[in-house]
Amino acid sequence: MSQLPTKAEILNWIADHPTLTAKRDIAKAFGIKGAARIDLKRILKELEDEGHLEKRKKTYRDPDRLPPVSIVQVGPPNAEGEMTARPLEWTGEGPEPRILMIARATDPALGEGDRILARLTEVRGQAYHYEGRLIRRIGTNPAKVLGVFRKTSEGGRILPIDKGDGKEWMVPEGATGGAKDGELVEAEQAGPKARMGLPRARIINRLGDPSAPKAVSLIAIHQHGIPDDFPDEVIVEADSMKPAGLSGREDMRDMPLITIDPWDARDHDDACWAHADDDPANPGGHVIWVAIADVAHYVHPGSPLDIEARRRGNSSYFPDRVVPMLPDRLSGDLCSLHEGVARACIAVRMQVDAEGQKIGHRFVRGLMRSVASLNYREVQEARDGAPNEKCAPLMDLVIHPLYAAYEALVKARERRQPLDLDLPERKVILSDEGKVTSVNFADRLDAHRLIEEFMVLANVAAAETLIARRSPLLFRVHEEPSPEKLESLRDTAQAAGLVLAKGQVLKTAHLNALLAQAEGTDHDELINISTLRAMTQAYYSPTNFGHFGLALQAYAHFTSPIRRYSDLVVHRALIAAHKWGDDGLSHQEIDRLEATAQHISETERRSMMAERDTNDRYLAAFLSDRLGAEFTGRISGIAKFGAFVKLDETGADGLIPIRSLGAEYFHFDRDRGTLMGSQTGMIIGLGQRVRVKLTEAAPVTGGIALELISIEGREMPKGPPGSRGKPPKRALGRAKHKASKLKRKADRRR
Repeated sequence: MSQLPTKAEILNWIADHPTLTAKRDIAKAFGIKGAARIDLKRILKELEDEGHLEKRKKTYRDPDRLPPVSIVQVGPPNAEGEMTARPLEWTGEGPEPRILMIARATDPALGEGDRILARLTEVRGQAYHYEGRLIRRIGTNPAKVLGVFRKTSEGGRILPIDKGDGKEWMVPEGATGGAKDGELVEAEQAGPKARMGLPRARIINRLGDPSAPKAVSLIAIHQHGIPDDFPDEVIVEADSMKPAGLSGREDMRDMPLITIDPWDARDHDDACWAHADDDPANPGGHVIWVAIADVAHYVHPGSPLDIEARRRGNSSYFPDRVVPMLPDRLSGDLCSLHEGVARACIAVRMQVDAEGQKIGHRFVRGLMRSVASLNYREVQEARDGAPNEKCAPLMDLVIHPLYAAYEALVKARERRQPLDLDLPERKVILSDEGKVTSVNFADRLDAHRLIEEFMVLANVAAAETLIARRSPLLFRVHEEPSPEKLESLRDTAQAAGLVLAKGQVLKTAHLNALLAQAEGTDHDELINISTLRAMTQAYYSPTNFGHFGLALQAYAHFTSPIRRYSDLVVHRALIAAHKWGDDGLSHQEIDRLEATAQHISETERRSMMAERDTNDRYLAAFLSDRLGAEFTGRISGIAKFGAFVKLDETGADGLIPIRSLGAEYFHFDRDRGTLMGSQTGMIIGLGQRVRVKLTEAAPVTGGIALELISIEGREMPKGPPGSRGKPPKRALGRAKHKASKLKRKADRRR
């Protein structure tokens, strides 16, 4: 160019392009060549002297507050003995902020001078400016092992709990960390890998009794083979990442997008905003924006980060920890849509009419800045007329328009009739020590449903766009139930005196009609559980077979690329389809889409099993000190070896062994799904109300054993077992008569 840029132009460039801030990058941007580079150097030096820029090696940075994840150096304890740290990435004006390190009981000891990666939370009204929590020491990523410590005269050994690992680890006397014989411990490799003999380890975490609640999730992680340590090259690549700039993106930083998540959310990968549509052709319509973290910008096909993310397939969530798909530098920082911080995103603008029908959409690759990070509860309370200080300024511009758009989407949902199951989610609450303090059923607020509807609409838009552009992608597939499972559900409904339509193509509307019949009756929970069990398991596929449960012809996961690899694939497909850059879906990825779909479907099931096993163990631990207590519940399953009961108080599932069912033999009827008493003809079946006594709760296995006290208000007979033969013909006849009577009643209701 003919003249040098002004200082304001240089500062604006650096703000918009934080990854292109070397002097040569700035010179190239403004066309500065030859001797003019000397004048540019002078201007940059003046900006540095004035405090507008800080020179780091050969690049310049715009001063700002500390990022949520930052490198800090541990300092000496303060006067109160508390550990402090100083930031190594401070670029702002004035003195550097003070950081108070908050140590968890499981954190390794830190010493003065240690350089660590820390998660920082800004605080006000204190003598310090940030609270920091350790993520890990810089430059260390040693191999880790979970096992049982066995004390020896020379220190000890660790016997790994992982079934596939028969190799013991040796612990020198000074590295036992005070562990006792038989304790579950977490250890890391000490020193270089040994060519001969046992590898040496240093205990970093004592977890106590292997059956204790604190050890539960770690056991599940290792038993199910979930990778929980990132390879060194993955950590190095993640730590080298820098924030994305505005180049090649639409500037969305003035858009009032907000994130709405659980109060304890570990990341924020989606943001939204809505407003009334000003298009005269769409009276009463709405515009909905959904912005999703642009993970593809950082995780390129074939990179160490990509290989590890695909291997994990998804993040796994437990009551006391998360095993992320991506390192914290990405999942908790650069790819998390933190309040007030510019973040790369892929966003979709969707137009819906007054009845909630989507009439158009378009995708953009942008740079956004969330105006607020809110949780479901505070958003719902604001909607209900009690906004807090954070929500009050957002009511007219953000919160009311979001709910207005949601109300339109509800109309479209009612017409579409997706499967409407009512199964409360149980949530295990832990103390800081890892002990279960309570088991609650999570609330279902309109704020939850709002986000769900927005995300479903965005996922549909992604699938439709990629289909229209003939781009390969991964669909989220949910096929309709098998005839056998439907017949079983029909039998269960019939036994409850309810009707499931027959002789026509099954739609979710038919299942919703059945659920509506059961609503408010004693069979409500039974029919919801039985309907869920009749469903097939959703999976990923490059071929579209539709989504039965959502009543959608095409559906793809787009909204959670931080925690699901499938969504990252869809993002890359959108990048390639729109020609936004060279980080889109590669030919190699397209060739192995089938294998990727199968792999991540399996990792998803693996995480679900580990999470379920963990919850079962926590519930067993929670109940273990209440042996002999009585509980109410409902029969939730029948097997040859006994009956399963779902307890009302906690939602825990326990088994009544058939051998404990009292003074008579119980015959298992597989077709009807019942147990029948040989002497009394008593029938135990799904959905019946029971009172039971807790006889066993094993935290190690998650098993809960119960004794049946009464069923439907009828006390169980006491005494020694009676006849061990089959039920008499008279009892079988009564059972058949009862089943026939229920069938006639159901036929009349049709």
